[in-house]
Amino acid sequence: MIAQIEEFFNPKTADAPQDENVEIKEPATEQEEEVRKRTYHEAGFRDGSRNSGSPLALSICLNAIYARFQNEEKELVEKQQLAKEPYINEQKTKETEIKTLVISKESKEQQINKVETDIRAVKDNIEELKFEINDLPRNPEKYHISASKGASGKFWIGLIILMPLSLYLFTFYISTSYSAFFKPFDANSTIIMNVLDSKAFEKAWHDGSLEGAFVTFIPFVFLGLGYLIHMFREVKSIWNYFKIGLLFTITFIFDAILAYQIEEKIYDLNKTMDDPNFNIPIAAEKIQFWGIIFAGFVVYLIWGVVFDFIMKEHREKDKIKHEQLRRKKDIQIHQDRISDIEIQKAKLLEELNKFKTDSVAAQERVKALQHIIDAVIIPTKEYVLYASEYMQGWITFVNEKLRISQHEKVVLQNECMESYQENLKNVGASEDSQNSVYVTTL
Repeated sequence: MIAQIEEFFNPKTADAPQDENVEIKEPATEQEEEVRKRTYHEAGFRDGSRNSGSPLALSICLNAIYARFQNEEKELVEKQQLAKEPYINEQKTKETEIKTLVISKESKEQQINKVETDIRAVKDNIEELKFEINDLPRNPEKYHISASKGASGKFWIGLIILMPLSLYLFTFYISTSYSAFFKPFDANSTIIMNVLDSKAFEKAWHDGSLEGAFVTFIPFVFLGLGYLIHMFREVKSIWNYFKIGLLFTITFIFDAILAYQIEEKIYDLNKTMDDPNFNIPIAAEKIQFWGIIFAGFVVYLIWGVVFDFIMKEHREKDKIKHEQLRRKKDIQIHQDRISDIEIQKAKLLEELNKFKTDSVAAQERVKALQHIIDAVIIPTKEYVLYASEYMQGWITFVNEKLRISQHEKVVLQNECMESYQENLKNVGASEDSQNSVYVTTL
């Protein structure tokens, strides 16, 4: 509505902003207000007499009255200052708000830059950890790890050697234990056939579950002794060396018992009435006796050395794997940290955008307020007061001085009221409206 009025009176200021519900100070004294009302009343009576109460003339005169009211308000400097004071205070508040927003925005930008620096640093750490994972097997000493290069290759070579040695020990001890304790020797068979029986495992289980279980599990006894020797060697001490020597002695004695049992059975097959009973001195003179012992014990020693070597290489390999695994866990921790930082960054960006939006809105409001401050504020509610006085003067002339019939007066008054209401509508004012202001350029 105000824009329509502005277009009617001053097309160049049609886009002038409008603010409502602003209290306008009354004139300095009631006397001044009464004088101003009387002036408008008299002007209405005089203009009505000049135009014979014409509604069309009234419409034109009201437009002129509004222009006159604008000029009068423009001359009231103190009143204009009082009317603009809320806008000036709001402008100062907005300017302070803008400064605060600028400081906050700069602070957020610094925080975002720091967060981006942290993200780059974490990503660089991840790339460095990935490089170390690949470089650890080649250069363990570079990372202060006491592991040999190529530990995996040595480990697999030792394992390949250990597997056939283990199979040999299983075969040897199953066969010799069966021959020593359960097998009946045949005089027509060779020594090798009596000592090493390819069907010893099958025959033992055929003879009974006790025999089968004995020959099945006895190789594990020797393997267990070898494992214990390795474990005792892990911690170097006199007591552990004593334990290792004791285990070697036990193994040697057990191999000797097997060889003695086998050699005794072979001796009894060829014994005559004049031959003495088999004993240790006789056994010690037999080459087969020592051959059986060393066929088992020497291979057992080799198996133990290879097993110890494999375990050592496995430890070396485990050191590298442990360091690689530790770095993989560190990578996961860094990746989780990046996720947290990204969430923090998104929150900071959201706050920064809000500061920017608020800053732009505040700057636009400052410009709008400055436009109001630089313009003239027209209190439209007050205009209703003085326009009504002008209208009363016009209607007074129609009622008292215009010589026409009563019916014609009523029709004329109604037409004048329509022109009056149209004028109020055009300026955005009404008798029951709140104080509002219209901003027009100076």
